[in-house]
Amino acid sequence: MSIKKMSKEEYLNKVKEIDTTKEAPKQLEDTNFLTVAKERRSVRQYDPEFNMDKSEVLEILEAATLAPSSSNLQPWRFLVIEDQKEKERLLPIANNQQQIVDASVVIAVLGDRDAYKNADRIYSAIAEKGRMPEDVKDMYVNSILDGYGSFSKERLAKIAHIDGGLVSMQLMLAAKAKGYDTVPMGGYDEIKFKKEFNVPENYEAIMLISLGKGAKAGFEKTRLPLDDLINWNRFE
Repeated sequence: MSIKKMSKEEYLNKVKEIDTTKEAPKQLEDTNFLTVAKERRSVRQYDPEFNMDKSEVLEILEAATLAPSSSNLQPWRFLVIEDQKEKERLLPIANNQQQIVDASVVIAVLGDRDAYKNADRIYSAIAEKGRMPEDVKDMYVNSILDGYGSFSKERLAKIAHIDGGLVSMQLMLAAKAKGYDTVPMGGYDEIKFKKEFNVPENYEAIMLISLGKGAKAGFEKTRLPLDDLINWNRFE
């Protein structure tokens, strides 16, 4: 018996159909890190009438940018899509996932392949605070410009994706700690997205993240046992 292959849009919609969760997202009384990490879920259904204050979005993004990055170059960039017309424009590009238009905002996490060109600005700020001697700063900056400047486009893209993943996870945890919900999305047409939203050529599209007030909690977490995931010291 042949099995019909689903389109990406059909697959994403089917995920919602089999989500039989009835409860609303859990409101946390305890926001220590382990509780936040345990209770965060990927939420796909949001209250479309709820609007987040811009200050809260900025607070979450600021917390996200405390994530580590390669050589502290902070290649992440964000396109915050809050206008409803712009979310409607994004909807078909993102396989008509309803959370695109129902969540308060959609944050496109991007990674700048040219982030290394900001090395002098970043390390000069460190030196000005007395945390690094000027000669050491110059050495760091020259090393970064020479090293990263010689990297291939593919290597710079890989760095941007790794650092983009770090900042994205921190963003989602910060949102949960603030009482909001998120879902990361890779199911969208990156080429159309970059064209329609005028994304600079040197920016990598990492993921989309819906952010807002969840209406349903999303799937309860099911994870592989640690014994299946961990090896100690070396692989046999």
